[in-house]
Amino acid sequence: MKYAPPAAPRGASAEAGTVLVPYPPFWRQYPSRVGALCLVELQKMRRDRTELVTRAIQPALWLIIFGETFSRIRAIPTGSVPYLDFLAPGILAQSALFIAIFYGIQIIWERDAGVLTKLLVTPTPRSALVTGKAFAAGVRALTQAVVVLVLAAVLGVALTGNPLKLAGVAVVLLLSAAFFSCLSMTIAGLVLTRDRLMGIGQAITMPLFFGSNALYPVALMPAWLQVISHANPLSYEVDALRGLLIGTPAHLALDFAVLVVAVVLGVASASALLGRLAR
Repeated sequence: MKYAPPAAPRGASAEAGTVLVPYPPFWRQYPSRVGALCLVELQKMRRDRTELVTRAIQPALWLIIFGETFSRIRAIPTGSVPYLDFLAPGILAQSALFIAIFYGIQIIWERDAGVLTKLLVTPTPRSALVTGKAFAAGVRALTQAVVVLVLAAVLGVALTGNPLKLAGVAVVLLLSAAFFSCLSMTIAGLVLTRDRLMGIGQAITMPLFFGSNALYPVALMPAWLQVISHANPLSYEVDALRGLLIGTPAHLALDFAVLVVAVVLGVASASALLGRLAR
């Protein structure tokens, strides 16, 4: 009686004797890879916890010196809202901007170290790589936001305690930091060097900040600056933060829509230039 070898299971190769495992569907693997890359980025933050303290110095100076001084002299009319209350959401947005706008330096460093090339040869989509890094910048912004909000509360800013509104604040900060980090990675894909990116980042950071409604109401701006403010994503972030944190009238649906569209466009542009950066 002859012995018959067992039949190869479904999905197995009879010649090689290996099982062919199909790839999971795109909709399932994409979020998991974005999450994995985001966690890798956050591991780097644990190694340098002093960064949270050093990055909190500038927002603290804006609130304590600029905010307190302008509250006393009442140079900027903000209606029934105290100027320090009006300013705090703008400084919160500024801190997220300053964290994210230089994020492209990190990806240039990874290019120089050979890490980026290794990531690009994996099956991970480029957009997942960019999205993971973008939302890691958002989580960094959230940790910074806790410091700024605690300081604002100590200074007497009337912040909301509503959990749903605070969750909305977290989403706004995630989206805005994700967009500005994508903008930084897009610039990195264009200029290709750290020095050039640093120069451009410094050149656009303050115009973005002063060209928004972070420091003063849009109604006080000259007409040309109002046009710039309406085209500035930072203005929509600040508007949403003010509406959620201190209850001023806000266009939340429009604010969230602009931020979501900005993130999608930012991920698309950064992903398209990622290959150029790796060459």
